[in-house]
Amino acid sequence: MNNSKNGAAPWLFEITPKNKFFSLNLTEVWQYRDLLLLFVKRDIVTVYKQTVLGPLWYFIQPLFTSIIFTIIFNTVAGIATGSVPPFLFNLASITVWNYFSSCLLATSDTFKANAGLFGKVYFPRIIMPLSIVLSNLIKFGLQLLIFIAFYIYFIVSGESLSPNFTLLFFPVLVVLMGLMGLGLGMIISSMVTKYRDLTYLVTFGIQLLMYISAVNYPLALIQEKMPDYSWIIDYNPMAYVIEISRYMLLNTGSFSVGSFLYVGVVTIAVFFIGLLIFNKTEKTFIDTV
Repeated sequence: MNNSKNGAAPWLFEITPKNKFFSLNLTEVWQYRDLLLLFVKRDIVTVYKQTVLGPLWYFIQPLFTSIIFTIIFNTVAGIATGSVPPFLFNLASITVWNYFSSCLLATSDTFKANAGLFGKVYFPRIIMPLSIVLSNLIKFGLQLLIFIAFYIYFIVSGESLSPNFTLLFFPVLVVLMGLMGLGLGMIISSMVTKYRDLTYLVTFGIQLLMYISAVNYPLALIQEKMPDYSWIIDYNPMAYVIEISRYMLLNTGSFSVGSFLYVGVVTIAVFFIGLLIFNKTEKTFIDTV
C-alpha cells in the first residue's frame, strides 16, 4: 500500500503476506538487525542474571560433564581414547555437542515461548531463532576457550598433541552445526504449536540422541563392537560432526571428504525443510498456540 497519491510521503515499511516458502527475507532481517542484536544480548545477559555464579555456569557444565564421562566411560567402562587424554577427548565432544543441542532445544520452543510477543509486535519471525543460534555461538566460543586452556595444559604436561590442516575447516563445521540445530528446531517449534507434549519429547530425545552421536566414545568402537547395529550411527549426521570435530581438534578418529559432504547435504536439506515449515506456520500459529 502507498499513500503517495494523497500527496503524503510513501510508507516506510509495507507488511504483506509471504508467498515464498523458502524466503529468508534477508533484506528485512538486515533492517531489523538492531532488534536481532538486542535479542542476542538478552539471551546472553538475562539467562544467569540472578544466579550466584552467573556466567561461570557456561564453564561449569562442560567441565563437570567431562569429569563424569571420564570416570564412568573411560575409567569404569574402560573405553579407550587412543593417545588423547580421556578428559580432553570428552571435553572436545561435549563442547561441540552442547552448541548443537542448545540451538535445537531453544529454537524448538520459539512459537510457544514468544506467542505473546509475536501477537503484539511485527518483526521478521526468523529473527528469534536466528538470535538463539548467534547467542549460543558466543557461549560456544567461551566454552571453546576452556578447551583450548586444557589443551595447552596437557601439551605443557608432556602429552603428544598436535592439530592438523583440517582445523582450517572447523568454522565451516560450526556453521553446519548451527544450521542443523536451527533447521530441526524450526521444524519442532512448528509442530509444538499443535502438539504441546512434543516439548517434553524433545528434552528426552536430545539425551538419547547424544548416545547415538558418538559423543562419549570413538565412532570406530561401535562399528567394531556392534557391527549389526552400527548403521544407526552411520546414518546419523551428528555422529560424523562429533567424530570430525575430534579429528580437527585432537587429530584422533577418522575424517573423510565423503562424510563431510554428507553432513553438509543433510544439514542444508534439514534447514530448508525447517524454513519452509516455519514460514508456513508463522501465518497461522497465533490461532493454535
